[in-house]
Amino acid sequence: MPGKKKILRKLEGTVISTKMAKTAVVKVDRYLQSRKYQKRFIRSRKYKCHDPKSLCQVGDKVLFVACRPLSKEKRWSIVKKIN
Repeated sequence: MPGKKKILRKLEGTVISTKMAKTAVVKVDRYLQSRKYQKRFIRSRKYKCHDPKSLCQVGDKVLFVACRPLSKEKRWSIVKKIN
């Protein structure tokens, strides 16, 4: 279908583990608000991301996108570090 753009899923997060080979675990925080009490709280989720050259260190902010399945749980690939 010409004229149709592919939607890339992009997320930002913080690297929390680099103990696996060519893989980094990235934590993404979302800020939500309680409907009843209007209090803000954090929901977080961890993603396993492909890091082919193992450049990421714990604490780095990274941008990652969805890709084809690379292993059982790895479906994301790190694009770049964010300063």
